[in-house]
Amino acid sequence: MIRVLVAEDQSAVRAGLVLILNSAPDIEVVGEAEDGEQAVALARELRPDLVLMDVQMPRLDGVSATREIVAGALADVLVLTTFDLDAYVFGALRAGAAGFLLKTVDARELIEGVRTVARGEGTIAPSVTRRLIAEFASGPQRASAPPELETLTPREREVLGCLGEGLSNAGIADRLDMAEATVKTHVSRLLGKLGLRSRVQAAVLAQELGL
Repeated sequence: MIRVLVAEDQSAVRAGLVLILNSAPDIEVVGEAEDGEQAVALARELRPDLVLMDVQMPRLDGVSATREIVAGALADVLVLTTFDLDAYVFGALRAGAAGFLLKTVDARELIEGVRTVARGEGTIAPSVTRRLIAEFASGPQRASAPPELETLTPREREVLGCLGEGLSNAGIADRLDMAEATVKTHVSRLLGKLGLRSRVQAAVLAQELGL
């Protein structure tokens, strides 16, 4: 079972999210939070697999709550919000969110997003992915290469570049002519070498480095 904590300040919306998630046979909602501080406290107490996090909440916003939860290795975070403004996207991803979905997703997409993040693959709404890539493509490179980058094999660097383009494992396998299982192995290894928690963080790093 995928144990989920739902953090959403609007009670009606929160109830709807809980209903949708509990309808999936492999997902269990283990807690509900109505603000960011409560989300962090419950994540520390319940140790869910994943926190479904709203961005705009009282007392502590979702980006700050995400940063605390990820820093404490309490759970993975999937951000779900009405807003797709750059400040929220970049803030949430740099805080360590493993995924970012808009509230316009349907029930099936929400459930699949939770499953994807729980598998360690991460997910970003397609519209957000396009803007994320466009933003980095149009601006200067924003980060210096970490020394750990030198530990990557040439193949792992290729995979990292593909992650920066927003490609799925299947897409990377097709691009680089390798088995999907091999792609998963490369992704896992490069995340470990770079000290990253998710492929979404790897994608952001690849864009910042201009790979």
